[in-house]
Amino acid sequence: NYGGMEFFNSDSAADADRADTGRTDEAKRIYTADLNMETTAFDDAAKGLTALVGELGGWMQSSGVDYGGSGYRRGNYTVRVPQEKFDAFLTRAGELCHVTYSYTNVEDVSEYYYDTAGRLSTQQTKLERLQTLLSKAESMEDIITIESAISDTEQQIESLSGELKHYDSQIDYA
Repeated sequence: NYGGMEFFNSDSAADADRADTGRTDEAKRIYTADLNMETTAFDDAAKGLTALVGELGGWMQSSGVDYGGSGYRRGNYTVRVPQEKFDAFLTRAGELCHVTYSYTNVEDVSEYYYDTAGRLSTQQTKLERLQTLLSKAESMEDIITIESAISDTEQQIESLSGELKHYDSQIDYA
């Protein structure tokens, strides 16, 4: 309690937000796959893979080629494609080369995502309340204390926003 102004307990507010959220929200899933493929037409396959990724609206996150003995080459690619094109990518990539190994994984991050979104909402509400308190503060001690709490809250908002952006990136692009 500062000069007749009361801080709210962010933990209880976060609990209330989580209780109100429910689980009717859209599922948040991260799709990944690992493919091993072989071909006798390496250059054509590499070009085809690059073209396929671009055609599907994705991008090449990383690529590398190892040159082995006897003229053999091994490509290692990490590609990102829109989640809704994930199955199409797997099918069409399998048409470029002979698939020798395929592994897919779907990670449901809904609980973490919506928990983070709830905590972000709580921190944004806390920031608004702190700014209101600051506008009413009269003593220097109260102003310094509230400004410190505002700074901490802004850092929390930045961190939680970054987490959500990271999740969105992983969810939107398989």
